[in-house]
Amino acid sequence: MFTTFKRMTLAAAVGLAMAGCATVGSDFTAPKNVADAGFRHASGPAGEARLPAQWWTIYGDDTLNRLEQSALRDNPNVRVAAQRLVQAQAQLGLAQASRTPSLNVGASIGNSRTSANTSQGIALGHRSIHGDNYTLGASMSYEIDLLGRVRRAVEAADAQALAAEADRDGVLLVLSAQVATTYWQLRGLDTEIAILNGALDTRRETEELVNARFNAGLSNELDTSRARIERANAEADLEEVQRQRNALEHGLATLTGASPSALRLPAAGAAALPPPPAIPVGLPASLLSQRPDLAASVATLRAANAQIGVAEGAFYPSLSLTGNFGFASESLSEIVKGGSRQFSVGPLALSLPIFDGGRNRANLALAKSRYEEAVAAHEGRLLTALREVEDALSDVQQKRRQEQVQSQSREAAARAYLVARARYERGISTYLDVTDAQRSALAADRAAAQINTQRLLATVAVARALGAGWQPQGALATVAQAGH
Repeated sequence: MFTTFKRMTLAAAVGLAMAGCATVGSDFTAPKNVADAGFRHASGPAGEARLPAQWWTIYGDDTLNRLEQSALRDNPNVRVAAQRLVQAQAQLGLAQASRTPSLNVGASIGNSRTSANTSQGIALGHRSIHGDNYTLGASMSYEIDLLGRVRRAVEAADAQALAAEADRDGVLLVLSAQVATTYWQLRGLDTEIAILNGALDTRRETEELVNARFNAGLSNELDTSRARIERANAEADLEEVQRQRNALEHGLATLTGASPSALRLPAAGAAALPPPPAIPVGLPASLLSQRPDLAASVATLRAANAQIGVAEGAFYPSLSLTGNFGFASESLSEIVKGGSRQFSVGPLALSLPIFDGGRNRANLALAKSRYEEAVAAHEGRLLTALREVEDALSDVQQKRRQEQVQSQSREAAARAYLVARARYERGISTYLDVTDAQRSALAADRAAAQINTQRLLATVAVARALGAGWQPQGALATVAQAGH
């Protein structure tokens, strides 16, 4: 018995040695990355682009920090992505199990009786065989991975698990960017509401002035009508902006995994928007190690490459080994005695495909085509990532310049309103000049608030396009950085 199991062990060792000599398929080589030429619209010299894991903290806003934490904890899409990762890891576990022998232990008890009138019973003198049967034993089966087909299958499942992990991180990145974008849009509307409230107070004051002048015979009914129109327009604009703010507040609640009626953010009032933070840009080639979608794309490439090896393995022989050892006895008291021992070794089965109607060849062509498709898709994602970064950096530059020019327009509009009102009060000009000046000043103030909001949104877009604070972990970092 001991000699038999030594032979089984030796056969398995020989199979493993043969598996190490050759492997189907080719080892994965990551596609070429972009050159480190720098980004066209980067404002300063390229350095290392590193943001904290909680990248939104660079804005220094406690309310935003709380919203981000709630979203990452309670948003249903996060749980969906997490379960997909669990499924991919479970698939990896199934693939890894195929690399190890399968060992089963079993026991049974039964009672049987054979017929005395069968050929066997007649040979025994018309006697039947009956009694109890007890068995106890173990069985083993193992596919010897001759040419690495199983190893390639495990490699593919491992890469798919890494892609699922990167996809999960990509969901977190997009969600955090959506929360920040919606929050700053809401705060921008708070600034506009404060501006409109101030404009409404001014228009009410002006309406009272016009009415007083009309009652004193110094103005006409047309001026009073214009004053009422401007005051009503300001009220209507205020209601429209409040409607937009309500919609954004409902969107924030949904992003944080709460009911739209559960979240109520107090208005920021006249508080000025914070200045946009500076975000380190880094070099184009660093995108592969910073963006989870690109890391997932490289992992998908690795899985597709491994599947080619699996398809090639179908052309070669497969070798499997089985065996069992146990005890069988009619009496339970004698079940473990030497005479009750039974065992079998083998078969050591070799299977070689001869004719399959072209199935294996078609599977190989399919695997190669899927790999080429994955390469083209990865190149497209990389170009899209570069465009997103350039677009976001361009927005940062242009919005900064626009804000500088807009500040001049705002100062001029405010001055024009003061002059027009003073001239009207002295009777030098008509109220139409005051109305035009008021409209210009209000439009300039609102434009300035909107530009400041857009500057903050541009920084969020830069952070998201660069991959924000995401950093690959463990083996995922190896895959993500393979293109460097």
